[in-house]
This record gives sequence, C-alpha cells and structure tokens, in this order.
Amino acid sequence: MLVQIVLFDGVDPLDAIGPHEVFAAASQYTPGPLTAELATVGAARPVLSGTGVTLHAQAALDPGRADILIVPGTAGSMAEDAAEIAQRLTAALTPELHQALHTFAARADTVLAAVCGGSLLLGAAGLLTHRPAVTHRSAMARLADFGATAVPARVVDDGDLVTAGGVTSGLDLALHLVERFHGAPTAVAVETLFEHERRGVVWRANAATAG
Repeated sequence: MLVQIVLFDGVDPLDAIGPHEVFAAASQYTPGPLTAELATVGAARPVLSGTGVTLHAQAALDPGRADILIVPGTAGSMAEDAAEIAQRLTAALTPELHQALHTFAARADTVLAAVCGGSLLLGAAGLLTHRPAVTHRSAMARLADFGATAVPARVVDDGDLVTAGGVTSGLDLALHLVERFHGAPTAVAVETLFEHERRGVVWRANAATAG
C-alpha cells in the first residue's frame, strides 16, 4: 500500500507530518508492504510550510499509483478568519493539483483523505458535492459552499472519502485508516508507541462507531 501526502507552499506541517508518522510507524507492525511519502506536484522539491519550516517532498505526486492520498490544510493564525484561509487553500489548488486529485478520485479501490483545511481544498476542486465531511471547527460553515454536508465529528468516513477536523485530528484519521486496512492490532501498536489515544467518534455513512 502506498500513501502519498500532498505538500504545497503554505501547508500546515503537522497536518502532513502527523499522518506520515502514523503510517511510517504502522509499516513496522504490519506484514504487508506499507509506504508513506510526502509528495508534490511535479518533481520532488523542498516546500516552505505556512509556519516557516521547510519540508522535503520525497516523491512526485502520482495519482495513478497511490492507494491513499491525504490532503493537508494550510497554516493560519488566530488573527485570520476562515475566508482568508479558504482563499489561500484555493490558491494552492493549481490546475496540475486539480487534475491530479480528479485522476485519483476516479480510480477504484482508493481513499481520498483530508485533514483540517484540506477538506476545503477538496471542496474547491469539486470533490465534496453531496458528500459528508468535516474540517476545522472554525470553517465548518464553509463546507456548504462546496455542496458538502458538514458533520461535526472528529473523523468522517464516507468510504472512498475520509476527512478529519483540525490539526491533531490528522493523527486520528491516519490511525483510523491503519485500523481499517491493516487491523486493530496494528493501530493499537502505533497508539501505544506514540502514547496517543484517539478520541471522539468516527462517523460512518452506514453506522457511527467508536473511533
């Protein structure tokens, strides 16, 4: 299984690194192949995050090869409102990234995921229409602008689309996906290693179960 986490200028580093760490750790506990990569559109390159920390993409984004694609949000400050952050995310949605997201979403047996404001980026790409989703609590109302149904849960699992709330919920999103594809023992092993306990409820389209 290949997990690619999309980097773009202004990305929130924790949105990206949190899930990457979870999948990297999970690869130590699962017998099947599991690889997590930080990826960018075009050639791999250094990416300046929204906090000033430079992240190094390991690979070019490959929507025809990845099994799970995770879209982080952008870093913002308390002085900024949700509209400003949404505009920054829309600016990050280049034609190349827009095409890559749609190419990936059109494939069968894949999962498109988003953390925090990454849900708004997917919405701007037209990929949330008539879908349940969550984002950072400060921007929940904006999901309706993209035709999505806002669900106030920590993680929202709609099958081939999985979204998570603000910042640290990226850990819970990744742990949920590890459990979904590699089993509860692997997810628990990673939780134990990280000394992190998932919280809240994973909302599913057919049934809500404890996360």
